[in-house]
Order: sequence, then structure tokens, then C-alpha cells
Amino acid sequence: MYELKVETAQDVHEVEALFDLCFAPGREALSSYRLRDDVAPVASLNQVARDVDGILAGAIRYWPVLAGGAVSLLLGPIAVHPTRQGEGLAGELIRSSLALAARDGWARVMLVGDAPYYARFGFEKLSGVVMPPPTNPDRVLGQPLVPGAWKGIAGTVQRYPHDGSGPD
Repeated sequence: MYELKVETAQDVHEVEALFDLCFAPGREALSSYRLRDDVAPVASLNQVARDVDGILAGAIRYWPVLAGGAVSLLLGPIAVHPTRQGEGLAGELIRSSLALAARDGWARVMLVGDAPYYARFGFEKLSGVVMPPPTNPDRVLGQPLVPGAWKGIAGTVQRYPHDGSGPD
């Protein structure tokens, strides 16, 4: 059993250590990190999962981006400690945070990831939405939080020019 809470300043170092553990060295060289440089995350959606002893088991973060000029959420990174993988925690973090995003008025969310895995959460390949290189276009996925929110959206994903506090 895990308790999901909004990430606080006290969680940041632990969360970063979890991301370092779960991802390859150089993760911050990925193009998705260039979209996050000097942009505030969407703090209300960033969550941590802690077990009954208060030990960090997983974390998820979101960032605002412009996808083809449309305000969108970029999901990621998400990580679950290797000793806790296979328990459904990543799914719980994804479902919970997507519900919060919809409640907060966000229309669409995207990520770079494995299509077969993320399809179970409603993500599909985004045709016409281009992440900065080097990103495999087959891994650029999206989900509307409002029906039709991805309809007609095409173009390059760019850094968000504001503070990330909420949808415009």
C-alpha cells in the first residue's frame, strides 16, 4: 500500500536520486530535458508514492510545453524503485496524476515512451507532433484529457514560455 502525495521541496533530492537510479547515465541530455530547462514543472501534478514506512517508492512529474503551438502537458519522468516494480505503482501514479490534470483543466498530455505500455492508459501515437531530435517519432504519444483535444494539433514541441502554474 502506498500513499500518493504532491511532491514537496523536501522530496526533490530523493526523487532525483530515484530518477538517477532508474534511468541511464546522461538522462538529462535527452531532448525532453531541453524542453524543461528553466521552465517550472506543474507542481500540482508532480507526485511521490511512499510506503507505510515513508520510504520513497515512485515519483512522476509533469511539465508544460507547446505542441504545435497548443499548451500541453509533457509527462515524465516517471520512475518506480527497482524493488517495487511489478506492483502496479507506475499505473497508479499515471492514473492518479491524469485525473488531477483533467480536474485542473489541462486539455492534453503527451510523453515519449513505449506505445504498447502506455496504450493501457489511453495514449496513442501522435502523428504530426514532432519532438526535438533525437526522438523516435513512434515513441511520441498523446492522450486527450478533453475529447478531441489533439485534433488538428501538429508541429514541433517547444519550451513553454511561462511559469507552468496551470493551463492557459
